[in-house]
Amino acid sequence: MEDVLKDSESRMQKAIESLKKNFSAVRTGRAHPALLDHVMVEYYGTSVPLKQLGQIGAPEPRMLVITPYDKNASQAIEKAIMSSDLGINPKNEGGLIRLMLPELSEERRRDLTKVIKKETEEAKIAMRNVRRDAIELLKKQKADKKITEDEEKTKDKKVQDLIDKYSAEVDKLLSAKEKEILEV
Repeated sequence: MEDVLKDSESRMQKAIESLKKNFSAVRTGRAHPALLDHVMVEYYGTSVPLKQLGQIGAPEPRMLVITPYDKNASQAIEKAIMSSDLGINPKNEGGLIRLMLPELSEERRRDLTKVIKKETEEAKIAMRNVRRDAIELLKKQKADKKITEDEEKTKDKKVQDLIDKYSAEVDKLLSAKEKEILEV
């Protein structure tokens, strides 16, 4: 029975981690290397994550600098960034690629808050699915007479407490990211 709770908790933690990863890919007013995590570069016929082809740094609040490990990869990195959904034009400066992040407009900030709210709702849906699976499993155990009705109700409450705890954490993540996006 404790396995049901442990499994539910680990699945909810995975939903939180996924949400954090998705949030890191959303562009805010500041530059951070995680913006480029989802950029894939066509390198010698293979699709490779950008972070494996060079060192990414943020020397200024609105600038990213990529230092490719292989100077021959510069053109491929530049092409991958231009074709990504970031809307940034890279400047190749002989072995160093600079990305200047433009200031976000008010409309773009509102669009980004809609995106993160959608991501948040998806995380909450995933957690509700975990709760539903756990409750179904507990009902099955009760039907098979492995647990009593009182034990089922106790575990149901513990599962609900878990979802309340993780929903509050998701809401905290959302408000922090919203604040970061709307900050000028």
